Amino acid sequence: MSPYLRQVKTASGATAVQVVAKDHGVRRIVEHLGSAHDEAELAALMRLGRQRLLAGQQVLDLGPALNDDADEVGGQAPGDGGAVRRPQIISRRSGWLIEVLRSAYRRLGLGEAVGGDRAFEQMVAARLIEPSSKADTPRVLSEIGWPAPAHRNTLYASLGRCAERGYRESLSGALFEHVTNTSGLALCLYDVTTLYFEAEREDDLRKVGYSKDRRVDPQVIVGLLVDRRGFPLRIGCWEGNKAETTTIIPIVEAFQAAHSIEELVIVADAGMLSAANLKSLHEARLRFIVGARQVRAPGDLEAHFHWAGDAFTDGQLIDTITPKKGSRSERDVSKRREPVWDPDTHPGSWRAVWAYSKKRAARDSKTLTAQENRARAVIAGEKQPRRTRFVTVHKGDQVLDEASLARARSLVGLKGYVTNIPARLMDAAEVVSSYHELWHVEQSFRMSKHDLRARPVFHHQRDAIEAHLTVVMASLAVARHLQETTGISIKRIIRTLKPLQEITINLNGHHLTAADPLTPEAKEILTALSIPTGH
Repeated sequence: MSPYLRQVKTASGATAVQVVAKDHGVRRIVEHLGSAHDEAELAALMRLGRQRLLAGQQVLDLGPALNDDADEVGGQAPGDGGAVRRPQIISRRSGWLIEVLRSAYRRLGLGEAVGGDRAFEQMVAARLIEPSSKADTPRVLSEIGWPAPAHRNTLYASLGRCAERGYRESLSGALFEHVTNTSGLALCLYDVTTLYFEAEREDDLRKVGYSKDRRVDPQVIVGLLVDRRGFPLRIGCWEGNKAETTTIIPIVEAFQAAHSIEELVIVADAGMLSAANLKSLHEARLRFIVGARQVRAPGDLEAHFHWAGDAFTDGQLIDTITPKKGSRSERDVSKRREPVWDPDTHPGSWRAVWAYSKKRAARDSKTLTAQENRARAVIAGEKQPRRTRFVTVHKGDQVLDEASLARARSLVGLKGYVTNIPARLMDAAEVVSSYHELWHVEQSFRMSKHDLRARPVFHHQRDAIEAHLTVVMASLAVARHLQETTGISIKRIIRTLKPLQEITINLNGHHLTAADPLTPEAKEILTALSIPTGH
């Protein structure tokens, strides 16, 4: 009978791997390959055994054969003084994970953009695998078997080169080229966030400013420009006390100049809505779609309220105009039909699209009720006043602002959008849908702040902080590319591929290599990325 492999539990609890043959019903141990104390060792021994059987090789001198009851460590077969040594692991390598990250990095052209700076690539990879400090990068990469992890001093030198050699601009160029060569670029999304520092003092960059989380720590403002899928194109950093509205023009103009862009739509939320911003974007021959502030609704929809009252239908769109400055409208209320915006016909206005949603109305009503209840509680002295809506002072007493509350309730369910795109180029429904793409940039911010842990920032000098954000931008690009290509989140990709290791062991002077078998999900990821698996 042909030889076969057998696994046997030893007295010590390990698993012995043997080449066994049967002759006339009598089992004979042809070769004892060794004993494994974990899955990695067992995989290596089984691989060696399969090589023996398939190749018909002669038995190597691995030590004496043991009987079924022998202990592999220091144990010996009856009548024999030899012993089989326990296998020693020489290296572990998460080869599939390394290949996925490096191939994505190359595919995006990031390596060429930074002149082949391997230390920068390693910082990007480490941020994707296990976001931590730059000093911890060698440890993160060593654990997955990354070839030749750089010393921390080499990593810090790479951070210095980020500013000296203009890495961010080069990377932005590579990302722009990738987008234009794949999906094309007709629309960009822009938003800002803040990164705070647990520092006691301000400096020229880290300053105390407006915080949505009401923090009083020094912070920086980070602006992110992405395509309509959330793929990063450019990142900017400003002083923490800078007004968010002042950040959009510098980053858009720099992007426009770097790539000689003439036709582009910029989408941003209502926080970017200022007369100066819209004028600058328009003069730069750029199209824009920004969220309208709800206080504009009564003026913009004056004709609608005049002719139809406060009645709206679910999904209703009203395409009208809104004043560029102030509240004086070019709209003739005596005419029921809404005007069709044209820059020549309405030089003092922008186009405005207002949409009504029953779902939004229910949500707005719930919010208003909560605000009204809080206002009444403040007036009754049950809660401390703190920027409470619908509370006003009349003759020295706090009273409920009934008029403001009624006006707010008449506007529930409405969401407005301001644009300079004529209706002949983009209808109202597309204006609304384009604005709703903003969730992609919000998702990218969440990925950078949580999955990639842009904070905490372990730097305090401006150049180092800027370099850190450059690493975050490159990491975000790799993460978004992998997620878009596979349909699987970057965290899940890391969690799936990291445990699949290639292990090399030393068995009695022989180096053996074995790899964990690919899981179905791992095969799915590699197939989506067109990475050959050999199967």
